[in-house]
Amino acid sequence: MIRYIPHENIDFDKWDRCIGKSVNGSFYGYSWYLDMCAQKWDALVEDDYRAVMPLPYRKKAGITYIFQPFFIQQLGVFSTHSLQSETISAFIRAIPGHFKFGEFSLNTYNPLPDNHETISGQGVTYELDLIQPYEQLQGKYSSNIRRNIKKARESGVYITQHGRPEEIIKAFRTNRGAGGVPFSENDYQLLKHIIYAGIHRRMASLKCAYSETNNFCAGIVFFTSHNKTVWLFSGATQEARTNNAMSLLVDDFIRENAGKQLTLDFEGSSDPNLARFYRGFGSQECVFLHIKLNRMNVLLKPFVNLYLATRKHLK
Repeated sequence: MIRYIPHENIDFDKWDRCIGKSVNGSFYGYSWYLDMCAQKWDALVEDDYRAVMPLPYRKKAGITYIFQPFFIQQLGVFSTHSLQSETISAFIRAIPGHFKFGEFSLNTYNPLPDNHETISGQGVTYELDLIQPYEQLQGKYSSNIRRNIKKARESGVYITQHGRPEEIIKAFRTNRGAGGVPFSENDYQLLKHIIYAGIHRRMASLKCAYSETNNFCAGIVFFTSHNKTVWLFSGATQEARTNNAMSLLVDDFIRENAGKQLTLDFEGSSDPNLARFYRGFGSQECVFLHIKLNRMNVLLKPFVNLYLATRKHLK
């Protein structure tokens, strides 16, 4: 039986044990991570926390809606047993009626639900299985990635794990964030706190690239759990565009972790240039579903659908 549980009544020990033992577990689903990113979230729970689904929500103009928080690419159902389409459908149907509308993502392990009318599209991520030796993994690199790595080495770029989150965030804000990325000052502060919380829990790690004159060029924030490392965030300077520091950073991570039972999740992108970059390391495309709910009355429904279609993130 699937039950709706308000946040204040969730047994967080059982919740986190479920996430930890889930066949599709992820750091995205841990209560501490949801508390930081979503702030307000309730839950759907099957039996005695056999499977769970977080419901991040906000309220606006008296309407309660489910949303996909920044820094959480995938949520959906996490389960300690194998998942079937009927299970996903049952969880979606169990979302209480006071959630009038919303858009959120399932995860790559959630099969297509039977109630297809709730599906609004799909997201894409790219994953690379690192179980093979480095030489075999490197053999799948594209010729462009190989050239970039060679150029970075010839430029004197070097890699360290002792960078600071602030450097990575600043590089992103200066070079990509200025181009219309919808992050507020509060979002950047939240990101910094998330990274430090992850480091404290030994889930987060950094890799940073510096030029031969010790200038910061690029950095990546990785989060690891359940034999998967997710590229959560990155930042690069203009100099990195010239010396290809980012390619060397990724290669260094692959070299360091080759032969392990570990998957590198690039966390995908709708940007074709970034997608090409991720594929250049031999990664494979993985799909996850977007779900849309609109339970508004018949007069308001068209306007809400239009609103959802024009907003990537509801705030």
